[in-house]
Amino acid sequence: MAGSIRICLIAEGFTEDLLSCVTSITNHTTTPISVYANGKSNWLADDFFKTNQVSLIQEKNPLGWGNVINYFLNTFTEDYLIIMDPSTIFTSDPIPITVSKLESGFQGVGWKGGLVNIDDQWRTTTDCGAGEVDVLFSYFFALDRKFTLAAGGANPSAKYYRNADLELSLVIRSAGGKLMQVDLPLEQGRHHGYHDVDPDYREKNSRKNYQRILDRFRGKNEILSPRR
Repeated sequence: MAGSIRICLIAEGFTEDLLSCVTSITNHTTTPISVYANGKSNWLADDFFKTNQVSLIQEKNPLGWGNVINYFLNTFTEDYLIIMDPSTIFTSDPIPITVSKLESGFQGVGWKGGLVNIDDQWRTTTDCGAGEVDVLFSYFFALDRKFTLAAGGANPSAKYYRNADLELSLVIRSAGGKLMQVDLPLEQGRHHGYHDVDPDYREKNSRKNYQRILDRFRGKNEILSPRR
């Protein structure tokens, strides 16, 4: 019997795109969806989604990305959680192949990812296509929930998502987990979390997140996947 799985989304405005994302999911799978409305300014009407497939969590005080991810990990009981950005759209059902890969010995499965560049001292990553990877991005990042919790979960210091998903990936790998990038039936629309935030805030917090990666992991090449 396949393990249970849940899709987790963070709502931070841009409700039309959020609704398009959720509709694309419900059109292709019955997998339960949980939407975390991050802060009172992002609250949604209780009947916004008009389907019991979606549960809505409304929290008055906004949390940083890392704390929301840890909320998901600690609150739900499914074997696997998919951390997914509302810019990602289902074009068919990616759940069966995702669960299959998770149950074949991987602790994380995602749509986009890459290998850390050792030659430039871990400063960048390269997308090498489908296969085992060092990092996965949170456009669509399926996690073994219990393994991820035991590894330490997301860093509460990560206010912003960018590079925080890389840090979470390396936390999983440093605990002995393996990550797989898979070609999935997904498309990406406008990524509001990147394009529609204050550029100074984005760059400041992206740098903070990446500096933590360098401080924690740079030089620990033994945690990386085989080069290819």
